[in-house]
Amino acid sequence: MHVHEYQQYDATGLAALIRGGQVSREEVLEAALVAIEQANPALQAVVRMRVEQARRESQQVESSACFAGVPTLSKDLLMALKGEPLAFGSAALRDWRPAEDSLFIQRSRRAGLVVVGQTATPELGLMGITEPKAFAHPENPWCAGYSPGGSSGGAAAAVAGGMVPLALAGDGGGSIRIPASYCGLFGFKPSRGRVPLAPAHGEVWQGAVVEHAITRSVRDSAALLEEVNGMAPSGPYPVLAERGYVEALSKTCPPLRVAISLGEPFGRSLGTRLNPEVKMAIEKTAQQLEEMGHTVAWCDPPVDGEALADSYLTLYLGHLAADLRWISQQTGVPLGRLPLEPSTRAIGRLGAKLSAWEYETAKRYWHVAAEQMSQFHQRHDVLVLPVAADTAPRLGELYPSALRERLMALLAVPGLPALALKAGLLKRLAVDALSRTPFTQLANLTGQPAMSLPMHVAQSGLPVGVQVVGRLGEDRQLLQLAAALEQQENWQARLPRQAFAAQAG
Repeated sequence: MHVHEYQQYDATGLAALIRGGQVSREEVLEAALVAIEQANPALQAVVRMRVEQARRESQQVESSACFAGVPTLSKDLLMALKGEPLAFGSAALRDWRPAEDSLFIQRSRRAGLVVVGQTATPELGLMGITEPKAFAHPENPWCAGYSPGGSSGGAAAAVAGGMVPLALAGDGGGSIRIPASYCGLFGFKPSRGRVPLAPAHGEVWQGAVVEHAITRSVRDSAALLEEVNGMAPSGPYPVLAERGYVEALSKTCPPLRVAISLGEPFGRSLGTRLNPEVKMAIEKTAQQLEEMGHTVAWCDPPVDGEALADSYLTLYLGHLAADLRWISQQTGVPLGRLPLEPSTRAIGRLGAKLSAWEYETAKRYWHVAAEQMSQFHQRHDVLVLPVAADTAPRLGELYPSALRERLMALLAVPGLPALALKAGLLKRLAVDALSRTPFTQLANLTGQPAMSLPMHVAQSGLPVGVQVVGRLGEDRQLLQLAAALEQQENWQARLPRQAFAAQAG
């Protein structure tokens, strides 16, 4: 199988070829390895390969498995491969190796996926861009010099660049949806607890983090969710495994009540400015949905965007402080000597100064937002809003400047982190971290399923994703709606292949 033939198919299509005997698992795997070898020197999406392990594991795939030996890439964050490096995008964990596979990896393998390598992520998955100091920075296949977003930026660059048809990814504040938007792909964040993080974790970021994938097609996303969903024996959420995600795609989507929003409540306090191309994408989607028979109404969600950002970042700081101590324990390196990026170290110092009551108060707001959205969804089945305020940024555009890093280093002065928090540094961090992408954290805090749909290509040639958020637990309804829009827009013929052509040119 030649690379150009391999790149014509999504994962479901490749699996059908393998099961039909038109091509072997070995041929598909070797085509993927060649595609990665050709594209990765320019795109820098893959930080680590496992070629021989993948070849061995490919031989063990059951012929009846859903994906029948299709190659994939896992993310260099949380997705543990027993005895193999998992660096979390950080020099501090460059040599760390987990003792066992994560359950998500186990289930992905059982579904017939073969992990051929690991994709780039920002240090500890903390940014909406993927520019870790310890590893190369992936580029957006649509245009050289632009970011694929983060934290699953390597995964998105790999799929858009034709290396694999789907890549495993995670989302704690938009980390699937943002890269999917920037790279013209489908990105689905399941409901909270739908995909377990066991055995190493019960929950991450108080349940905000969910793992799944970035894909070319809706059917690949649905098929994977069908195989990996369901609680771990250790909990913490009683979410039973369920079927029907793939079956739902073949059924007609019933008329829905759709709320359309430009997301103004989320960006107001952050000074967010919406690119007219993003507004155009939202309006185009609203018109498309109306033509499909859905009831469309312009309506902002009843959520306090400033309180949401404060709540999200407060727990973000607290968890990072705990994570850095975990890294110190795992590596035996004292906390102050860990080789961390200045921004990571500074945020960790701020997090260490949070009081228990501040942390708990921030967490309580999550329920306030969830209750508000529950009432909102009594009137509206789904909410359509932006994924990001703009198309992909240039590489380096959003990373802290050298001056900002020097200022962050001052937080090593005793007493200064506490003073900085009292002086409103959290607000400054909110603007820096979220002003371009303030729309995605809502679904992580409330636990709702959400997705990015590749609905538009800007005049600049960069894609624009549109976010759709559904009721908690109604993942099937979102996937069904996505499949209907995919059929109308014909994403498979347009968006990913345009990215491949741009890269080749």
